[in-house]
Amino acid sequence: MNFDTIPDLTEKGRRLNSGGRLADLLLKSMIRALHLVRRLAATALLGGLLCAVLVRLAPGFEVDEEQLDARRSEESRQRLRDARKVNGDVLAFYGRFLKRCAQGDLGESSLFHKPVAELLRERAIPTAFGVLTGLGVGWMAGLAMALAAVRTRWRLAAAGAVAPAALLQCLPAAVTALLLFCLGARGALASGLAVALALCPRIVYFALNILREAYQTAHVQAARARGVRARWILARHVLPACGPQLLSLAGVSVSLALSATIPMEMVLDVPGLGQLAWQAALGRDLPLLVTITFLMSLAVTAANLLADLSGARVHRDAAGAA
Repeated sequence: MNFDTIPDLTEKGRRLNSGGRLADLLLKSMIRALHLVRRLAATALLGGLLCAVLVRLAPGFEVDEEQLDARRSEESRQRLRDARKVNGDVLAFYGRFLKRCAQGDLGESSLFHKPVAELLRERAIPTAFGVLTGLGVGWMAGLAMALAAVRTRWRLAAAGAVAPAALLQCLPAAVTALLLFCLGARGALASGLAVALALCPRIVYFALNILREAYQTAHVQAARARGVRARWILARHVLPACGPQLLSLAGVSVSLALSATIPMEMVLDVPGLGQLAWQAALGRDLPLLVTITFLMSLAVTAANLLADLSGARVHRDAAGAA
């Protein structure tokens, strides 16, 4: 027996074992990615279908406002009625809609008589600016107020830090936008500020409970008793422990921001997607409204999936460090 070949066989076994683990890891990653894509697609498809059903069942769907124009001829009115009947079958309409989307065609708006893709390009920038501004300002203000309430030892000071958020939480989003409108606020920046005012109280409420639980853990209490600096405790112990919950809250806040955008843009007269969705709902513009709902469903679901993945990664890193 040649014992010189034993190290070579051992090295080959190690390589095969390492290759097998890598292949297993890649397979698990592919299965997880397919599951996430399936979840994302199912949520967006279901959101678009439910929107189409609700618009179809809305009173007066069969009647177009243009049919009431006395200047139109009977032939022109009949064409409008025929166009409504084409979209009357929800499943057939949704099938055609998905087929056009697969071909890169989002259809034409029956209210604006323009391609839906062109309308989305025109209105997307103000909405994106308002939502991102609202998320940024709302999160900075909400976390600052929650940390101020948690770290203070005086109950009266803690109540003073949370009181503005409680007051804002009593106001609907439309009322907040109306108050800003009365103060002379206009444009996408005002819409972002209104979204921030709508998000801030909810962020304060949930972040306050999450931070309180983290500060009440044994190792944080021991660090505070030993006189460890508050910034060090916050950076090294509190925020890593709160990371998964805060990231999940960030995913939910995206849906809250998008839902608050519709009344904000209507009241503040911002030409964004929220105002476009409102106008499409009033005009029963089925192709436009279904497209907006489909895209918003994709955005909300993607944000929540990203938050879940990031939270799981932060949790694994924190467990590994511990």
